[in-house]
Amino acid sequence: MAINVYKPTTPGRRGMTSISSSDITTKKPLRSLVVIKRRTNGRNNQGRITTRHRGGGAKRYYRLVNFGLESGVTATVEHIEYDPNRSARIARIKDQTGQYHYILASQGMGVGQTITSGEEAPIEAGNRLKLKNIPVGSTIHGIELQPGKGAQLVRSAGNSAQLMAKEEDYAQVRLPSGEVRRVNVECTASIGVLSNEQHQNVKIGKAGRNRLKGKRPSVRGVVMNAVDHPHGGGDGGRHRMAKAPRTPWGQKTLGFKTRRRKNTNQFIVRSRHQAKRK
Repeated sequence: MAINVYKPTTPGRRGMTSISSSDITTKKPLRSLVVIKRRTNGRNNQGRITTRHRGGGAKRYYRLVNFGLESGVTATVEHIEYDPNRSARIARIKDQTGQYHYILASQGMGVGQTITSGEEAPIEAGNRLKLKNIPVGSTIHGIELQPGKGAQLVRSAGNSAQLMAKEEDYAQVRLPSGEVRRVNVECTASIGVLSNEQHQNVKIGKAGRNRLKGKRPSVRGVVMNAVDHPHGGGDGGRHRMAKAPRTPWGQKTLGFKTRRRKNTNQFIVRSRHQAKRK
């Protein structure tokens, strides 16, 4: 998948790149598998902004992606489609009963390819099996955390995890962050690497392109007044704080640990922070 580079006809075009859509085989999604997406613009049910810098953007429909393809399904890939709600491509598949599904497209997946799920499925890209049936060392994506709940890990473009080992009821999986985590062997995962691996190399080029994505401008704290941000204020112009960097509400940031869910620590074999230090 190639990166499109544009001629510098304008300042915005000079630094802009985009992903080639040569792998996309249709422009219109299947009507029965889309629903209207309501936007909250970062607000909670009380109308207060809980996530800043969100709002506006192009209208989009949500594609109903099947993250947990049932066992025993044999389907044929009919189209590779663009999904505005995620970075990876999605595949429209038709199973043996004539029912359509959307699944995450793996790298190299094409029209006419057969996708299988279940214990008897061959070890091929795009097929979905339980971890106990996948060979150690395999590259996987779309990993479940609880059997039957559907894929929760490794779902973005170009990502993949590696099945490191199996010990009784648990398998050790190395995630893209470097974390090694134990996952129940009854959980399912798809074989291969996710599509659209060049997504991370795209240059936005101009602010208007981010506005179409629903991202509003972000203002630095050091240029605010002291009443608006802990980094703001000062008579001598811009300068560094005497304290560690803070959020607008005074909580430490840039390395400050905020993890509160300790009950899942038992499943983490190796932290992602330990992997980065090495």
